[in-house]
Amino acid sequence: QVHLVESGGGLVQAGGSLRLSCEASGRTFSSVSMGWFRQAPGKEREFVAAISWRGGNTYYAYYEDSVKGRFTISRDNAKNTVYLQMNSLKPEDSAVYYCAADPIGSDYRLRGQWGYWGQGTQVTVSS
Repeated sequence: QVHLVESGGGLVQAGGSLRLSCEASGRTFSSVSMGWFRQAPGKEREFVAAISWRGGNTYYAYYEDSVKGRFTISRDNAKNTVYLQMNSLKPEDSAVYYCAADPIGSDYRLRGQWGYWGQGTQVTVSS
């Protein structure tokens, strides 16, 4: 079992920045791939970013096209925490952001691949 708790959401003006955090517990964090999804009202939950474990201390990051160059996913294994640094925010980034853990496959964009989810944190970007 993996328990996930997100934090860091809030209200920000367009062009601003936020950093989301997701603290995990319940398993050896360093060997667990982690991801972020988001869900806007009336829309399906969509992939934002993932940081996958490739063995040892090797991790690869993946991003949805619309956030490349603006968002950065990172992790601090000593704190069992994954982060999503969001810069140059746009109103269309407004959504509830969910942390996810432990995918069963390698297509991280598929919501069904992920085994565990946090409760979500609201991000609102005003124009």
